[in-house]
Amino acid sequence: MEGLINVKYVANAFVFAVFGLCVLGVAFKVFDRVTPGNFWKEIVEEHNTALAIIAGAVVIAMGQIIGSAIHG
Repeated sequence: MEGLINVKYVANAFVFAVFGLCVLGVAFKVFDRVTPGNFWKEIVEEHNTALAIIAGAVVIAMGQIIGSAIHG
């Protein structure tokens, strides 16, 4: 009888999670490059709430796309 947790599945989930986070980071950097101005300065120093909401929406959307691509 197998154990309750299969180590192969946990390792597989960990590898795909790390891969997904790396792809998400690259996608966010690309988004940062294509937007005009200094992205982090606008959010942190200027308190641009609208830009922060857009950035959050981009991260959520890219996360869903990457998760769907990894899941199959």
